[in-house]
Amino acid sequence: MTTATEGPAAGDLTTGEPAAEDPATDGTALEEAAAEDPATDETVPDEAPPGTGRRRLRFVAWTLVAALLVAGGGLFVMGRQLRDTPATSNAALTDSEATTRVAGDVTNALGKVFSYSPSATAVTKESAKQLLAGKALQQYAALFGQVEKQAADQKLTLTTHVVRAGVTRLTDDSAHLLVFLDQVYERRGKTASTAAAQLSVTAQLRDGRWTIVEITSR
Repeated sequence: MTTATEGPAAGDLTTGEPAAEDPATDGTALEEAAAEDPATDETVPDEAPPGTGRRRLRFVAWTLVAALLVAGGGLFVMGRQLRDTPATSNAALTDSEATTRVAGDVTNALGKVFSYSPSATAVTKESAKQLLAGKALQQYAALFGQVEKQAADQKLTLTTHVVRAGVTRLTDDSAHLLVFLDQVYERRGKTASTAAAQLSVTAQLRDGRWTIVEITSR
């Protein structure tokens, strides 16, 4: 009795020919199946064109440069504004010598033009012409005529002392001052009386000397 025996699946032992390949183990079929399977279908992104990275870096660099220029310009403007503020351009805060000089000239002028006696009003008038100018001289001339007549009639003597003169603003040729005065009035045969006064004074530098051009009573 002869029993039939199946040979190995790998090939036919009688003929020596290899057995037919199983489609389940065929590599090509697996690749095709993978290609057709939507779950494994991945799209490979396109590569960026050459030079895109360099252009992007140049753009970022120019943006930073522009930002720095804008920031630098803003700081320059702010610094210029700080340097040009009224406080920093006021020499009364920085030049003590010039401040002392203008205060001295104005103090001397006010003491002369607001001091007179019945017999020396002409001297006061002449001093005013030298120490006052502009609006201050016009106002003084308009009022002094009346003062001169009263001084003669009432034998009135006026002595003015500058208690304090503060320079509030000073430039190369202009100054503003706040001046505090004590004025002593004396009439012949009567007790002297003292009155305080406060003036705003504007002076200009003319021919090397500070001349009062405006006086305002406060």
